[in-house]
Amino acid sequence: MKTGITVIIAVCLGILIGWIDSRPHWDDTGITVGLIVISTFIIGFISPGRPWIWAISVGIWIPVWNILFQNNYSSLAALVIAFIGAYSGAYICKSFLKQK
Repeated sequence: MKTGITVIIAVCLGILIGWIDSRPHWDDTGITVGLIVISTFIIGFISPGRPWIWAISVGIWIPVWNILFQNNYSSLAALVIAFIGAYSGAYICKSFLKQK
């Protein structure tokens, strides 16, 4: 049940970030990257067992929006950023749990 709710939250965050990034006058890659890293980090920290699911759930929507509507394949780099955030959150959570 917890995994299903977390997936829904991650997908909603990813769609929201992808939609914001696809707006015609939005040209701030740093904020988009920050949103991806922060959201995947938090989800990875909360549920560290499957960080690859959180990275894909959040990060896939930026390339989907950009490839479908702007034919921009360089946006696949968002997936790398999402994986870095999710695995960092999972690693730090597991490090804290290990210390206790």
